[in-house]
Amino acid sequence: MSERKPLYQSPGQPGRRGFEDLECYKLSLYIVIGIRDMIKLLPPEEKYDLAVQVRRSSKSVSANIAEGYGRYHYLDSLYKYSIARGELNETLSHLIHAKILGYVDQAMFERLYNLIRETEQTLNGYMTYVKRQRTGAQEYGDKAVREDSVEYLASDEDEKPEPGNESQ
Repeated sequence: MSERKPLYQSPGQPGRRGFEDLECYKLSLYIVIGIRDMIKLLPPEEKYDLAVQVRRSSKSVSANIAEGYGRYHYLDSLYKYSIARGELNETLSHLIHAKILGYVDQAMFERLYNLIRETEQTLNGYMTYVKRQRTGAQEYGDKAVREDSVEYLASDEDEKPEPGNESQ
């Protein structure tokens, strides 16, 4: 990673803070900033289409990394990191759309493209590390935790219970 000015300084002790210490998380913050800059270049007709979608997907990368870090079992963590990786690729797809539609120049495209790929590579490395650590496997095993399935009954009629008879 090239030297970048930190976007966020946690008040916690370095190395003991949490997800903010992850390199993939730090890189994902640069993506949010880069996408914000790209959105400023979009035409007004993209305000409620491309702009909203790319903003959401770019922010979802860091959010899913943070959520995965907060999961105890490694399989739960990997699931959220996998979603973050998918959001990275969705963000890249939106960036490609912006490029082919002529909204961003080649320099901005390449800068964001390379940042997304660097983030993905770093996230993949962290996911490999998490797989090797297998945190939570001794306590809960290697199977994903799932809730029992629930059956829902639906009818065509919008039935409301009579007052006082809510248990029906």
